[in-house]
Amino acid sequence: MKKVTVLGAGLVGGPMAADLAADFDVTLVDRSPAALAAAAPGARVTRVEADLSGAAEVRRVSEGADVVLSAVPGFMGYRTLATLVELGKPIVDIAFFGENPLDLDGAAKKSGAVAVVDMGIAPGLGSILAMHGTKRLDETRSIVTYVAGLPLVRRWPYEYAAVFSPVDVIEEYVRPARYVERGELVTRPALSDPEYIDFPLVGTLEAFNTDGLRTMAQTMRVPNMKEKTMRYPGHIEKMALLRESGFFSGDPIDVGGVTVRPVDVTAKLLFPMWKLEPGAEDVTVLRVVVEGTKDGRDVTITWDLLDRYDAATGVHSMARTTGYTATAAVRLFAAGKYTKAGVSAPEHLGQDADIVAFFERELAARGVRYQERVAVR
Repeated sequence: MKKVTVLGAGLVGGPMAADLAADFDVTLVDRSPAALAAAAPGARVTRVEADLSGAAEVRRVSEGADVVLSAVPGFMGYRTLATLVELGKPIVDIAFFGENPLDLDGAAKKSGAVAVVDMGIAPGLGSILAMHGTKRLDETRSIVTYVAGLPLVRRWPYEYAAVFSPVDVIEEYVRPARYVERGELVTRPALSDPEYIDFPLVGTLEAFNTDGLRTMAQTMRVPNMKEKTMRYPGHIEKMALLRESGFFSGDPIDVGGVTVRPVDVTAKLLFPMWKLEPGAEDVTVLRVVVEGTKDGRDVTITWDLLDRYDAATGVHSMARTTGYTATAAVRLFAAGKYTKAGVSAPEHLGQDADIVAFFERELAARGVRYQERVAVR
């Protein structure tokens, strides 16, 4: 049985460890004893307490693994990936960090590491489908991805709940969004260009710019590409107010003789309001739209995913859709279906129709399904 080490025992790390424990010898690592105790209840998982902020500890807990799955917070993501690359191991990474993971491609090739990054729902599954769509067309004009993770019950004032670190969520509202328009890379502020979109069974959501296009801006030659995050209507205004008032700033300020970062205080206040409690239902919405031509005709390929909290397992939808995409990648490695040394993005996997089908089967086996529609004009 292959050994898999999962770094991070959060609300996504725990379900990933539990899912993998059915087929692998799993070690779950986190610095929090409480998080380790609560994660993957009933699963046969070895729990190790370690502070993953240091490279030495990352090496120590990962050396015996056949595959490492990194689910650390975004601010630790790049340096953790860099350390794992040095070990030359197969790596699946879901951390959302600002640095370019492809900068580690040379080091990964040198060490022999096979690393796939951004393996969540979007980027991740959305990127796989985006590339899959372009491979089916003669020419692709545009790719648009919409994604949302939301509580089923809307509660004032934020009508939002998070399975990720609140700092990572706040980063979506701060980090400038990179798009591709008419073949040129452009940057817009996060939360800009709002639009309303209706989804069956969910209702009207508001979409806004976030930096989720990620490596697709570098790896794909499509003249128009963008990614938008969605929330319940009214969320943009609230987050913009906090951002413009300085509550998301990382610059230290003096408050009564104490030096604090506003973003740390904001995260501390918001996280209890955003916490998705056990048993609280949530939904995940994903839409990927690829437009282009095939045999001289205009073609639009659309994938829609709507997933809900699984009451039987107690796993939240965002953890299911993000985590099970990542565990499918671990199984892809274990099956020997992807062995390319270097750092790969999800869209690289989308170039192979057999790999796309592998992900679809793995997700469907766990109740995560998406539908495809093709319109030809």
